[in-house]
Amino acid sequence: MGHQTIGWNAAELAGLQGSLFAELWDGEAMARLIAHDNAAAFLARGGERAETVGYILAMVAADEAEILSLGVRKDRQRRGVATRLIAALSLAAIEAGARRLYLEVAADNGPALALYRRLGFQQAWRRRAYYRRADRTTRDALILSLAL
Repeated sequence: MGHQTIGWNAAELAGLQGSLFAELWDGEAMARLIAHDNAAAFLARGGERAETVGYILAMVAADEAEILSLGVRKDRQRRGVATRLIAALSLAAIEAGARRLYLEVAADNGPALALYRRLGFQQAWRRRAYYRRADRTTRDALILSLAL
């Protein structure tokens, strides 16, 4: 798909991702993903020092795109950052020939589900007991889809 890695700090992204999600990606894994030919990745920066406040990582292949990870720093959530990141990714995916965007979200992640539904995503299918939590409980994963 082609991408630009200027300004990317994989360790910083891995740290942000780790502060938001239980499943951690290290800096090396993040760097490999960003370098992949089919990767699409965007940063959101804000504040006086242009700090990274959010990111979106996706893969685009053939006529489909899949969001692999989307995160916004906790103190910057509910300010439209994720919406802008999804919009940027959607445009890039369309330019690359994608017609549909997919993502996976835990069925109990109410704030994320509200955002995705507001943006027009619809449930494509459900993976039962997909996520295993630290307390040994499980949660379903919902696969959501958006026509581009």
